[in-house]
Amino acid sequence: MVLGFTRRTALLAAGGALAVPRLANAQAARVRLTLDWAFQSPNAFALVAREKGYFRAAGLDVTVDRGQGSGGVPVALAGGSYDMGYADLNPAIRFMAENPDRGIVAVAILHDRSPLCAIVRADGPIRTPRDLEGRRLAAPDFDAGRQLFPAFAKAAGIDASKVTFVSVTPALREPMLVRREADGVTGFVTTSALALKGIGLALNQQRIMMYYDHGLNLYGGAILTTRRFLESNPNAVRGVTAALTKAFIETVRNGQEMLDILKRVEPLTDVALERERHEMNVERVIMSDNVRANGISAVDTARLQTGIRAVEEAYNLTPRLQAPQIYTPDFLPAAADRRI
Repeated sequence: MVLGFTRRTALLAAGGALAVPRLANAQAARVRLTLDWAFQSPNAFALVAREKGYFRAAGLDVTVDRGQGSGGVPVALAGGSYDMGYADLNPAIRFMAENPDRGIVAVAILHDRSPLCAIVRADGPIRTPRDLEGRRLAAPDFDAGRQLFPAFAKAAGIDASKVTFVSVTPALREPMLVRREADGVTGFVTTSALALKGIGLALNQQRIMMYYDHGLNLYGGAILTTRRFLESNPNAVRGVTAALTKAFIETVRNGQEMLDILKRVEPLTDVALERERHEMNVERVIMSDNVRANGISAVDTARLQTGIRAVEEAYNLTPRLQAPQIYTPDFLPAAADRRI
């Protein structure tokens, strides 16, 4: 059954949203926000929102914590450790498919494309996804690229049973390819491609197969919360979403300001590396034709539903989740405030 909002919540959500709406009460509402990973350029827009006072201007007291991986964010939200989070949408889809009563929901989808990819050596014999058959790929067991490889294989016409995965720690994944101990790796392009470059395999020496280029057109990073929290705190959800969206768009437009803030918050930041990661993220994940035409979080429900089915199939789950259960546009800023 599709879980809907209460009438009270729907009315509150329909009240409209400014770029950063301010709560009516004088006391700042507290919101605990967790990110997907350590503070890096792809999630540093949250630091921009905090450091530039966008949360405070909306009457919000928001704590921003680093995460331990996208898969942990829906668990933390469902368990009540955090009120809102930023993470890749697809682990949240899996979590909801397995736990439909936990009420995890995305209120904005910031990445129009998924960063999932497979990477092989450009000087090797693997030129197309079908060439992965009979090869060995290195990845951690929990790697999203590995977990969703069956869906990628189905979309790209690969016989997944003919591909062997070698389980490794994250630190060993890319070295396996450089040392030719594996034929390829799976992962996020903004992680693995730059890690490979850092240990001697330049970008032009890599053949990067983005999953979305071969039929698996998933969405990526999203702002998440629970239905319980948004029903109890609709204006806070709206305010956080607007502040994060504003900071996200500013980060796309002005990466240097984001890097300055990231360096100030995390003094050990490698600015050159994070600049390259940011540029890759913008090019490969954020700026799609859809975003250029319609702005951030212009979600196609049919496409989202197709992605949900792909995730369910990849994890051998019974198809049950419907798009309105995992995403609502009711707390977004106005369309004009989501243009890049």
